[in-house]
Amino acid sequence: MKRNVIKRAKEVLDTEAYAIRGLKGRVGKNFAKALDLILKIKGRVVVSGMGKTGIIAQKFSATLASTGTPSLFLHTAEAIHGDLGKVTCDDAVVVISNSGEGEEMRQLLPLLKKIGSKIIALTGNLHSILAKYSDVVLDVSVERE
Repeated sequence: MKRNVIKRAKEVLDTEAYAIRGLKGRVGKNFAKALDLILKIKGRVVVSGMGKTGIIAQKFSATLASTGTPSLFLHTAEAIHGDLGKVTCDDAVVVISNSGEGEEMRQLLPLLKKIGSKIIALTGNLHSILAKYSDVVLDVSVERE
């Protein structure tokens, strides 16, 4: 049993390392554009997601806030049920979604555009509705999980 656990742990680490190496090649103009956008906003960095990406979004927002960048987490589904009032035209909204699709996404994105917020997408689907509505799109797709 111990041997299987150790073997599996090493396989997981190899998978994660492979994914990170894949991201390295995608750090380019859009990455710089996203950082520039965040550095120039007058408001906060609002980070949104739901499900597993919601957990990632919460952590990302907390890290930003603890390192001096005003930030808040906005659950994608809750946003369209009243929480969108937290977002202003001075904010940048980072939306994290692997598929970049879904009913909540279809409802949220036009509202963010109407507010005038800048949208940064972290998605695995460059042809998604999220990508189409975003000012900057970062490809965070992975071949295997």
